[in-house]
Amino acid sequence: MSSSNVKHRIVIVGGGSAGITVAARLRRSGERDVAVLEPKTDHHYQPMWTLIGGGVGSTRAAVRPESSVMPKGVHWIKDAVTSIDPDKETVTTSGGLTVGYEYLVVCPGVQLNWEQLAGLEETLGRDGVCSVYRGDLAPVTWEMIRPLRSGTAIFAMPSTPIKCPSVPQKLAYLAADWWRRRGVLENIHIVLAQPTPALLPVPEFAEQLAKVAQSYGIEVLLEHEVIEVSPEQREVVVVDHRGGAETKTTLHYDFLHAIPPHSAPDWLRQGPLSDGTPTGYVAVNKNTLQHVRFANVFALGDAANTPNRKTAASVRKQAPVVVHNLRAAIRREPLPESYDGYAACPFTTRRNRVLMAEFDYSLKPRPSVPLINTKQERYDMWLLTRYGLVVLYWKLMLNGLA
Repeated sequence: MSSSNVKHRIVIVGGGSAGITVAARLRRSGERDVAVLEPKTDHHYQPMWTLIGGGVGSTRAAVRPESSVMPKGVHWIKDAVTSIDPDKETVTTSGGLTVGYEYLVVCPGVQLNWEQLAGLEETLGRDGVCSVYRGDLAPVTWEMIRPLRSGTAIFAMPSTPIKCPSVPQKLAYLAADWWRRRGVLENIHIVLAQPTPALLPVPEFAEQLAKVAQSYGIEVLLEHEVIEVSPEQREVVVVDHRGGAETKTTLHYDFLHAIPPHSAPDWLRQGPLSDGTPTGYVAVNKNTLQHVRFANVFALGDAANTPNRKTAASVRKQAPVVVHNLRAAIRREPLPESYDGYAACPFTTRRNRVLMAEFDYSLKPRPSVPLINTKQERYDMWLLTRYGLVVLYWKLMLNGLA
């Protein structure tokens, strides 16, 4: 075998939260030949970006060297994937390496298509326009929110499936609470534009979130989407999707938090593992997380086409399912585990309160902490979100212990 070709029993594409968690669990389960393909040298705890953008997060808690989270004994291939050939059972990298595999776990995360929201990319990070979906812009977002004393603040999201779709609300509530504490909330018109028909597809939580938005005087535009930014005029074009009319209006902004459309990385979206939709996420069985056409391929995290919310909490529940099912596939046994769509969305409704929305594919509340009413804003859930989940992530989840 030439130096440009290697082979491993299990290859994991992506060294983010999903890839590292699965790698750690595989090592703990006794697998000895595991390789992770990941070009980045830093590992980010991305839920912290929203808190940093709202002025309540810690940059120190948000990033660590990738080398510090890579499980011992795992072969770290520091290269970016450019294609996967499931028929030949190979992965090709930008450095010209061909990596063979017996079993493959695909979790490269998502691609942020900034250019698809017209006018956004050229003004991002200046002139009142920002996004916590880039880690370097999270503190810049807070620097824009903090001094605002009047005007219009717009928080928007695209219609494509995105990671952590609760971010616009969380950031809007954190900003509104800050402005209220500074005594300027009455001078700021807050607009929350969401393409969805409800603030959350779980009625019990949506009702509470509507009350939170109302308490801040936020104008909620459901089934509305920002499709264009005009930086020179400080205006956005908003389309109303209700009833199929697609009516467009123009709104002025003094502050705009925007999120670009998401998709699978181009090499994945255009490849044979894709589900064939425009976003091109990996086609898997939503319960077993096994690919629908290739039995030795599994996927999880943001790049899988499962219909759950794309969150770190989802990954934490998906990882053991993938590991158990993959090892059963190796033994040629029936797949024993099923992912039920569990997701947790900690909505920061104030600077010291969180509404912890937990639910599954059934869109019914599924609290994980007994005897606590998580349908209300709670201080203990704020402490859990701000401090507890950070420790859970770095110390337990990435080590395959939670």
